[in-house]
Amino acid sequence: MEQEKPIIPNIDKYAIFQTGGKQYQAIPGKTVAIEKLEANAGDTVEFSEVLFRKNGEESFEFGAPYIEGAKLKASVVKQIKGPKIIVFRRKRRKKSRVKKGHRQPITVIRIESI
Repeated sequence: MEQEKPIIPNIDKYAIFQTGGKQYQAIPGKTVAIEKLEANAGDTVEFSEVLFRKNGEESFEFGAPYIEGAKLKASVVKQIKGPKIIVFRRKRRKKSRVKKGHRQPITVIRIESI
């Protein structure tokens, strides 16, 4: 009895870029939620902090720490807020309670080209 192998998509072109202190994977056409950028919906943004890039089957580029001259272009889809985070603090036997909520602003982008 032969087992079926899971189907893993083989992506020919992708990159790893950094923005807002975090790293994200960029695939052309994919939408990514990143830290808030000062841009409106429909604007085009460029990222130059590209850490890794795959251009073909056997073509890889690694940065030290960034790839020189590499630009990643994306368009802003929308500005949203993330899920609500509840911060609750209390001190025992003191009747001290503090409840705060927070929603992180997020920018949703669509990767145009690597």
